Amino acid sequence: MKIGVDARVLLDKKYSGVARFTFNLLKNIIKEDKLQAYYFFYNSFKKSSLPDFIPKEKIVSTRYPNKIFNYILQKIFNYPRLDKLVGGVDIFYTPHINFSSFSRRSKNIITIHDLSFLRYPEFFSFRKNFWHRSLDIKKNIKKFDKIIAVSHNTRNDIIELLGVSPDKVEVVYPGLPEFQLSKVFSFNYLKEKYQIDRDYILYLGTIEPRKNIIGLISAYNLLRESGQNFLLVLAGAWGWKTEEIKRKWQDSPYKDDIRFISYVDDECKPLLYQQAKVFVYPSFYEGFGFPPLEAMHFSLPVIASNTSSLPEVLQDSALLINPDKVQDLFQALKTVLSDEDVRRNLISKGQAQVAKFSWEKTSQQYLRIFNSLYEEKE
Repeated sequence: MKIGVDARVLLDKKYSGVARFTFNLLKNIIKEDKLQAYYFFYNSFKKSSLPDFIPKEKIVSTRYPNKIFNYILQKIFNYPRLDKLVGGVDIFYTPHINFSSFSRRSKNIITIHDLSFLRYPEFFSFRKNFWHRSLDIKKNIKKFDKIIAVSHNTRNDIIELLGVSPDKVEVVYPGLPEFQLSKVFSFNYLKEKYQIDRDYILYLGTIEPRKNIIGLISAYNLLRESGQNFLLVLAGAWGWKTEEIKRKWQDSPYKDDIRFISYVDDECKPLLYQQAKVFVYPSFYEGFGFPPLEAMHFSLPVIASNTSSLPEVLQDSALLINPDKVQDLFQALKTVLSDEDVRRNLISKGQAQVAKFSWEKTSQQYLRIFNSLYEEKE
């Protein structure tokens, strides 16, 4: 069996959710499966490369400007057919929604992580919404023989919003990345690099409206007014439509204790989790939600929203709150930061919940789906 893979998402310089998912999935599939032949495609006008675990002799690339490749070649002319471009394959796997065209010879599989852009278009910039509309996902999704959702919540959205038959959509949970804490880093490193000089509340994720950063800052203001003296550390790259977030930050009487520290590399992320007092993830919508599970891996109590996929993924291992109610988030923070029994209970349940997710299990499920589609093709 020959399997083609769209690896374009791995060209991102700084990996966030989807790129990190793709990196870990492909790394584990290559490790697990020594029988099949894999071929990887990407397009980049500039000189680019894929991660080292992907054999260079198995990579096929094109050098078109992305706008030409996506909007003209793929969307209008359906050229080149990606399965034929990589030499003709039985299965072609796409780890993320993108412009793509295929011949009738391959069975095609896609992973959909979330449909937040259909649920909440108001959370996205004009440019992002233009991209999503251009994808014409309802039409695009018909090219695929199998759709993999990262949660039952996402599966339900695919069926409801895209009109896809339930038989076509299967849920496969992602695993969690393996972290190794470098001996180089210590709390002094955090103090020197990020001016983190006392106990702190941690959020990690893209800074954008969907993540409810404004609600988090409001709850933090109430916490400080109640006499608690923690820092609020917001780790993650700035996204889109951030003007109101910045205004909320600047208007806070505690703005000097709210630290936006931007994107954090994997080597420093474990230390950031380990030194925090609580992890907060008050997002309005998530297709899966990696950061809360990562925090639990490092024995950090978690507060998260009771919406979308988060109750499914976290179950009773986190303190779940209504993201629309700032008072609920404030009370949850106050409880977790002051009640040692609650903290110990959340940490214990969190570690048990994290154990349910592994990339080995995930890659085996993907291989089963590949093989099943190949048998249908034959």
